[in-house]
Amino acid sequence: MSSNSPTRHIKLLDTTLRDGEQTQGVSFAGKEKLHIARALLQSLRVDRIEVASARVSDGEKQAVIDINAWAAQEGFLERVEVLGFVDHRLSVDWVVETGGRVINLLAKGSEKHCREQLGRSLAEHIEDIRRTVSYAQERGLRVNMYLEDWSNGYRDSPDYVFGLLEGTKDLGIADFMLPDTLGVMMPDEVFTALRDMITRFPALEFDFHPHNDYGLATANVMAAVKAGINTIHCTVNCLGERAGNASVAEVAVVLKDKMGMSLSIDETRIGLLSRMVENFSGKWVSANAPIVGADVFTQTAGIHADGDSKGGLYITALRPERFARKRVYALGKMSGKASLANNLEELGLSLSAEEQRKVLQRVVELGDSKEVITVDDLPFIIADVLESRDYRYIELLNCYINSGLDVESTASVRVRINEKEYSGSGSGNGGFAAFMDAMARILKARKFKMPDLLDYEVHIPRGGNTSALTECIITWSGEMRDLKTRGVDSNQVLAAVKATLRMINIKMHAQAD
Repeated sequence: MSSNSPTRHIKLLDTTLRDGEQTQGVSFAGKEKLHIARALLQSLRVDRIEVASARVSDGEKQAVIDINAWAAQEGFLERVEVLGFVDHRLSVDWVVETGGRVINLLAKGSEKHCREQLGRSLAEHIEDIRRTVSYAQERGLRVNMYLEDWSNGYRDSPDYVFGLLEGTKDLGIADFMLPDTLGVMMPDEVFTALRDMITRFPALEFDFHPHNDYGLATANVMAAVKAGINTIHCTVNCLGERAGNASVAEVAVVLKDKMGMSLSIDETRIGLLSRMVENFSGKWVSANAPIVGADVFTQTAGIHADGDSKGGLYITALRPERFARKRVYALGKMSGKASLANNLEELGLSLSAEEQRKVLQRVVELGDSKEVITVDDLPFIIADVLESRDYRYIELLNCYINSGLDVESTASVRVRINEKEYSGSGSGNGGFAAFMDAMARILKARKFKMPDLLDYEVHIPRGGNTSALTECIITWSGEMRDLKTRGVDSNQVLAAVKATLRMINIKMHAQAD
């Protein structure tokens, strides 16, 4: 079978709980590690997980004990791995005491590391590895082995690398793990080096462990698989030291879509794992991060929404439904009729062509002052537009409101009434009160009496955030009946201002009649 056969199965080892925890500022609590381990194996269905480094702390040991106890009960124990060191009995005993079955031995994959960090020769290091591996196997552990700094070792001291493998290839080590420890390799270098390793040692099983220092981790994964590697190491949300590791989401999707490989994972769970790790790690994913970012299935330009509605012109294999998500058509100043139509369909609403025109006009106007209008904002806008009567007796030209802590609010207002401009200022115990005072002063000369305010309601969309639209509904007293007016704006005070101007226009229209 060729190395790029579409029937090849690629295994994923997720090391979020070990290498990912080396992200600056990240330290998972024991229960968090257990939840992530369960989700990785049972929900996302990765092939293997690496959960800790041996001998770190008592808390880490208890977390591994809990993970192993759960894994043993569920039949996953052989797929839970712990990083250990070439220290004869110490790491091995630690892993055995946690109930583990697999140790990933950290050997030195470059002559420089071996000489300067360990102070050992290659022969001495191999002998130390032999003793540790032999003891681990006596204790019933399966042994894999990292060649730390392999990428630099292969470049600078290849004879050392080949000698290390010659000296350990008959020890019964299951997987030899080849890390680009400092993320220094390019894809063509990865392909050449790994192809050479596989050709020289065809009987050995190699994993590839990339880092993302140059932003090349996913590309390097593709090169590794093309070279013949069948197991890739990755983390959720690209966690890891410095620039992080390869993202499990990117790796899984690229291998499937671009290289035709089969994998074990359940794509619909990728987003769930991403959010869980976000919450536990406190490291938030960029909104435009591939696959898992909040905005990656959002179309903003109206022309894209139009193309999708007419024939799926802007839809690729990266359909959000694959990942249990939905495509979103953002509303804002770049929106078109198709963007609005898609959102109305999502809400189950039907508007006439003229109503849609008015709503779209309002969306674009709001988009000039607010980054994005969400589908949750849309009902407020629709209600506002459909209720609107286009009376233009009074228009707001400028409004400056100043508020502060323990100081009286002030407002400066400029309006046009029947083609003539008026200015006024006011003060009050809040921004809206100051605006009302200024308006009362302006309108007093026109013998317009402001009605009493009976009720004042403020709403934001369900699940809204600090940038959500605000709907303000004010009830005013009337001689015959009370009047309710609505204003919508991303600024709460301006929403009330708009509701007030609507009331004034309605009353002026009634007086004109």
